[in-house]
Amino acid sequence: MSQRVNRSSPARVSPRSALRTPASHAPRLRPRPGEPPPVGPLSAGERAKAAADFVLAALVLVPALPLLLACVVLVRLTSRGPGIYTQARVGRGGKVFTLYKIRTMYHDCERLTGPTWCRPGDARITPVGRVLRKLHLDELPQLFNVLKGEMSLVGPRPERPEIVKKLREQVVGYDRRHAVKPGITGFAQIHLPPDSCLRSVRNKLVYDLFYVRHRSWRMELFILFATGLKMFGLKRLYYRAPRVPTE
Repeated sequence: MSQRVNRSSPARVSPRSALRTPASHAPRLRPRPGEPPPVGPLSAGERAKAAADFVLAALVLVPALPLLLACVVLVRLTSRGPGIYTQARVGRGGKVFTLYKIRTMYHDCERLTGPTWCRPGDARITPVGRVLRKLHLDELPQLFNVLKGEMSLVGPRPERPEIVKKLREQVVGYDRRHAVKPGITGFAQIHLPPDSCLRSVRNKLVYDLFYVRHRSWRMELFILFATGLKMFGLKRLYYRAPRVPTE
């Protein structure tokens, strides 16, 4: 006669289940509020991109150096203050670095207001600065940031620490764009205007995160080519309006 199994008997515990780490002892992967996301060392692909950025930045900087110096002299002659100014920006992994740029605004114009976004028709921009911004010549000194390894030619646009601190609290997932190096140009920059409000930040974040997830050599070349078209007013040759309006 077969012996019946007592269902009330305690279940057997396998050695494998006993070795499992309780969930409460798992390491915390999410950063605390206000902290940048943890990033690991550069991958092989990222190191190859950094090397290509260095070579391309050096090749562009050599012929562009006389133009850069001419712009600096023009700024010094037409308004008070330095020709090149420095500004703190947030880079990969939340690391703060010093960004170089040709001055396009009146000297010390944020002394009373603090860091604020530039808006259309901003009175702080000098007449010469409007031309430099239109032609994107004010970005030329950032080639030195690329040579120093702080920036890339292509990537999300770096923002100031004071503004980033506020955006971390108001825009969900904003820090995810800091998983890669910031760039002089980028997928968001060739499609949308500069940040001017929270809505514009959220719109550009969609493009930035799309770049972070799908970046490739082909995409990098497309962004560089589209940047050249945009500088010559030929944005219509590559631009496709999104299904949902973002501007």
